[in-house]
Amino acid sequence: MEKSSCFQKTPAKDFVVLQDMSKLKPGDAIHLIAIGGAVMHNLALDLQVAGYRVTGSDDRIDEPARGRLDVAGLLPDRLGWDQARITEDLSLVVLGMHARADNPELLKALELGLTIHSFPELVGELAAKQQRLVVAGSHGKTTITSMVMHVLRFHRRPFDYLVGSAMPGYERMVQLGTAAPTVVLEGDEYLSSPLDPRPKMMHYQPHGTVITGIAWDHINVFPSKASYEKVFADYIAALQPGSSLIYFEEDSLLASLAQELGGHLDLRPYKAAPYVVEDGYTFLKTSLGKIPLQVFGEHNIHNIAAARQLTAMAGIEKVDFYQAIASFPGAARRLERLTTGSGKTVIRDFAHSPSKVAASVQAVQKQFGSDFTAVLELHSFSSLNPEFIPEYKGSMDAPAVAAVYVSGEEAHRKQGQGLDADFLVKAIGRKDLKVFEDLQMLQDWVRIQSAYRPLLMMSSGSWSSWPWEKEINEW
Repeated sequence: MEKSSCFQKTPAKDFVVLQDMSKLKPGDAIHLIAIGGAVMHNLALDLQVAGYRVTGSDDRIDEPARGRLDVAGLLPDRLGWDQARITEDLSLVVLGMHARADNPELLKALELGLTIHSFPELVGELAAKQQRLVVAGSHGKTTITSMVMHVLRFHRRPFDYLVGSAMPGYERMVQLGTAAPTVVLEGDEYLSSPLDPRPKMMHYQPHGTVITGIAWDHINVFPSKASYEKVFADYIAALQPGSSLIYFEEDSLLASLAQELGGHLDLRPYKAAPYVVEDGYTFLKTSLGKIPLQVFGEHNIHNIAAARQLTAMAGIEKVDFYQAIASFPGAARRLERLTTGSGKTVIRDFAHSPSKVAASVQAVQKQFGSDFTAVLELHSFSSLNPEFIPEYKGSMDAPAVAAVYVSGEEAHRKQGQGLDADFLVKAIGRKDLKVFEDLQMLQDWVRIQSAYRPLLMMSSGSWSSWPWEKEINEW
């Protein structure tokens, strides 16, 4: 891939080392604007556990955030924004990305001169005294973060964390500000808040970071590949001199950026270790012998290699890493195996961007062969954008049967227009691609498909609130 001329190395002298700037103490009052977000509501719960007086607001709060906030006594008494919630006794206002720049509560906080942070800015401050290990990249962030957390917990190493998905055995997706020596952070490239256009990962200044790869996404914020790629170039250039950059060497753009901009860093390339699939199960081939895995797919072998290097920075020896990773069950909704009532395999996956869809489809093909059905819900702003959809071309070629579901209501809400079925067929590049706009028709078709072959269901959305996972016992 051609490099943009905007990739210029930032001089090391411009680097600012993260410092402990937070003056917060238990008992202080903190208000979260847009408390209903996945990370925001988990942050609110964690701050409450740490002893802060927490309030929040939002104009929409869905499950599971609604129920969890209600149980904790943090659910706003009503939806919507109210300037009366913003008072001079607030020590901090945390602004979520869901809020708009003209949010009434935000305007009141600015008028009062209150301290306002985006959530990644607060996370950076709370983690200032810890060893910071950050996982960044266009794909695999949640899985690698989960792997590192699993290994550290397996060996009873104390750590704090921020991860982008709920994990079995963890009450929250966020735990920060403890006396743990290490914090593991999922580093998102998305913008921090309406007041802070910096990518979230720029706030963390890691001692060690993984970058998994660079594949254009978030077209609503990064309208071109060059603008998206520049985010990672800037991230590499701004890393602290001497910190470790663990990068996937088979991504040619990423490898080029690491070499061009990472002269001040400890560069640690990684690639997939040898592995073998036997009788439907994946085994990692190592100097210690074959390690059985609960996860599958070549991209997960890549993820394991990255997690191995990051856990080594936390003091985990190779033999201890492999002992732990063998029991890693996978991150929630990441190639998660489910079973129908008739014993058929259904795989639930969070894939939504083109690179993630391609990786998930290839993983299922490697594990089960080509005789499977893949269904993709186009749900995100990028995936519903007609200018971006051709990026999916070829990603759905492998399965025997492939389908796409598009909610007309969601498409009009996010793009102001629907999507033509013929356009989707041509853009994705598969003539026999089935396109569904009617949820009932999709439901009937999926139930029939599940009886014939393994079924892969991919979405970052909710399938128009269809709880199919709870129904499959009847399939």
